[in-house]
Amino acid sequence: MTVEKSELTIPETADDDEAAAIAAAVAAHLRDRRAAAAAAAASEGEDDSWDGQRWSFAGRLDGVGRRAARVPTGAPRDGWTAAGRTDRF
Repeated sequence: MTVEKSELTIPETADDDEAAAIAAAVAAHLRDRRAAAAAAAASEGEDDSWDGQRWSFAGRLDGVGRRAARVPTGAPRDGWTAAGRTDRF
């Protein structure tokens, strides 16, 4: 993640408390961006596929009386969400 250098201007009419609040909000935003970038970098190596699980999910659908279907690789990994989309498989 690249954070571009920018100027932070605080209105001249802001008192000390307002200036501190603006600075705290900007600092929190930058900290959150760094944390999100670190989390994204850490999860890059993880396997996002659910190849082994999607076949067992298809079997569970067949077991509960739904039509047996091939679950696409792009289907949601969350079982509840995927179950709601079985009409599209």
